[in-house]
Amino acid sequence: MARESLQGKWGIAMIPGLIFFVISLVLGFIPFIGQIASFLVAGPLALGIAMFFLSIARGQETKTEQMFHGFNDFGRAFLTYILMVIFIILWSLLLIIPGVIAALSYAMTFYILADNPSIGANEAIDKSKVMMKGYKLKLLGLSLLFFLLGILCILTLGIGFLWLYPYAQVTMAKFYEDIKNNSKEIKEVKVEPVQEIKEDVKVESVTEDPKQVA
Repeated sequence: MARESLQGKWGIAMIPGLIFFVISLVLGFIPFIGQIASFLVAGPLALGIAMFFLSIARGQETKTEQMFHGFNDFGRAFLTYILMVIFIILWSLLLIIPGVIAALSYAMTFYILADNPSIGANEAIDKSKVMMKGYKLKLLGLSLLFFLLGILCILTLGIGFLWLYPYAQVTMAKFYEDIKNNSKEIKEVKVEPVQEIKEDVKVESVTEDPKQVA
């Protein structure tokens, strides 16, 4: 599915990965200030990249500048990133596994922010936790697959990352779309009220044939 969405868009889909690499490289060479700057831009960039690749996954018009749209919502994106980092670190203090589970639980947060401009950081994180129930193991499998593919890309002197990065990002956006739709289907299932069930039972008992009772 990700490859279908990327047909005819591989060129533009590679650009955010290249820009992100250059930004990280430049800031990495600046002592102290570069680290602070990296921390400040991480949230807005994550939100912008989520917006960019969601548009590809949905077959919508995609522009490179979308990856910077997260800076238009800097406060919310930055706060979300800080909270996620704090929560993951705190869970990691218990052991590595709780930290990994927390990271998987929060994985959909920036996609949720992209789709819901009116909700806050905590609410987006909570929605991600609910959405990821029953899907963490599947996402872990995807993450391990991309990790192994990343090792293979190193053997290509990094050239393979030009294709792996957009493919992984669109796959994640598709993953979000799938579990979001599944969550909607679960909510739309109507459960018959208990009171109505009781009333039906009473009607059946009243209309029952007396001969059968005897």
